Amino acid sequence: MQAKPRPAATPEQALSAMDHLIATHLVGQHEIAQQVGLSVTDLTCFAYVIEAGENLPTAGDLAARVHVTTGAVTGILNRLERAGYITRRPDPTDRRRIRVAAQPDAVARVREVYEPYYARLKELFADYSPDEIAVLNDWFTRASGMAANYLEEHCRTG
Repeated sequence: MQAKPRPAATPEQALSAMDHLIATHLVGQHEIAQQVGLSVTDLTCFAYVIEAGENLPTAGDLAARVHVTTGAVTGILNRLERAGYITRRPDPTDRRRIRVAAQPDAVARVREVYEPYYARLKELFADYSPDEIAVLNDWFTRASGMAANYLEEHCRTG
């Protein structure tokens, strides 16, 4: 596929467009979390458990990713476990730690809510050439890393 002509944009316009996307995403996350009976933080934590796949995260891993204390993540995990989203498993190498696994039926419920949105995003990506998608992927990856580093440097509370 050949790249389509794109309107010119300044970095300021791109930042404004990104801010609008993030704001809409935050509202959407809140709505989706309500649909599945979770808070946004709990849903975010569950997403990290899903993302980890077979490399089951520890409670400490999740606390660091969600930027909460280990005490707060215990509350999050308690709620997720009561709601049937996760199970806790002993760490095979350290009895003091637990690993967190997603429940397959909970993963299916959350994916069912997200699938129509992801289908629309895939349609949107179809308007871009492979080279443009590579640039988007590079930008998203690098911006995510930069944002995580910024949070680590400037927003850590504990």
